[in-house]
Amino acid sequence: MSLPIVKLKTGREKSVHNRHPWIFSGAVEVEPAELPPGELVDVVDAAGAFLGRGAYNPRSQIRVRVFTFRDEPIDVAWFAARLSAADRLRRAMLPPDTDAYRVLHAEGDGVPGLIVDRYADGLVLTLATAGADRLREAITAAAVQTLSPAWIIEHSTGGYRREEGLDDRVGPLHGKAPAEPVRIRENGLHFAVDVNRGQKTGFFLDQRAHREQVRRHARGRTALNAFGYSGAFAVYALAGGAQRAVTVDINAEALQLARTNHEANGQTPDRYDLVQQDVFQFLREDQTAFDLIILDPPAFAKNKAALDRAARGYKDINLLAIKRLPPDGLLWTFSCSGHVSASLHRKILFGAALDAGRDVQVLETLGHHFDHPINVYHPEGEYLTGFLCRVGD
Repeated sequence: MSLPIVKLKTGREKSVHNRHPWIFSGAVEVEPAELPPGELVDVVDAAGAFLGRGAYNPRSQIRVRVFTFRDEPIDVAWFAARLSAADRLRRAMLPPDTDAYRVLHAEGDGVPGLIVDRYADGLVLTLATAGADRLREAITAAAVQTLSPAWIIEHSTGGYRREEGLDDRVGPLHGKAPAEPVRIRENGLHFAVDVNRGQKTGFFLDQRAHREQVRRHARGRTALNAFGYSGAFAVYALAGGAQRAVTVDINAEALQLARTNHEANGQTPDRYDLVQQDVFQFLREDQTAFDLIILDPPAFAKNKAALDRAARGYKDINLLAIKRLPPDGLLWTFSCSGHVSASLHRKILFGAALDAGRDVQVLETLGHHFDHPINVYHPEGEYLTGFLCRVGD
């Protein structure tokens, strides 16, 4: 293939030899003139030796996102091979009675900028970068060929696209897109997923294993599902025998979806169990005796500049939760901010426990499940950190 060339400075090829998929602007000696964002380029070292092939973006500090370290075409067949391999892995490991999962997880599966989620018989695609955006047709064709979906919706929104100079885009790519929420099964439970207007691609697939964990520990407890979105943690808690499960979220539409999900599983929460309120305010004012709390807030740190403020937010919410739990209470606490490392999250938890004056034990460190893998060469892909804690005296 004859592609435009991005040439690295002398001595700046080490990260590529280490198979890291990002090449930053500071490593580039020569780059193409007036090449549109997302175009494919070949990356070479200072001597002109081939290093990799990827998508170029002059608007981003990440100049090239490398798709492959081999001299091979990036086309429909290339995407089909990666989708097929990723889907085989998931299907071999999925729990029974589950038809919703992440098929492909961007750099975690060696395809920068592309996320593919399956919901029953359809797919939701996120094209987060200029490269994935420009290769939309090839990606869609590969998904149709390999995964045989009845429909495909694109749900490309969020900070990554803005950093790449891209506008949000949501709409159908293939087949007849569902107008109503899609019905899925997860670990034998039933959920309605709004694939058109929902958060992320409609459902927090990355929390599947943790929801099942809550079900195993919920019997006889009163649970708080904070930042509860569509109520999934509460549905699992009641399915596991919880006496009561309260979902708190600021969004009224999310709580309506939560009610739908409870009813789909034969559960009938009363109006006091679905609370539209700021979680911080709820924890300060409500007097319910909870002995199981799930904190799954949105990403407080959208970028590094917001990290200090985010750390304070995470500390405050954990402090409030720890204070509310009785001895032997259980706390699941999560951060989905990629800028908050597991070590920082643990320090935040330490500070909250100290200020609360309570003994807190970490029973288990939580994170990515198998359908959200982390590429060992790309540790930046780790965004979900969490802890299951027991709160003592």
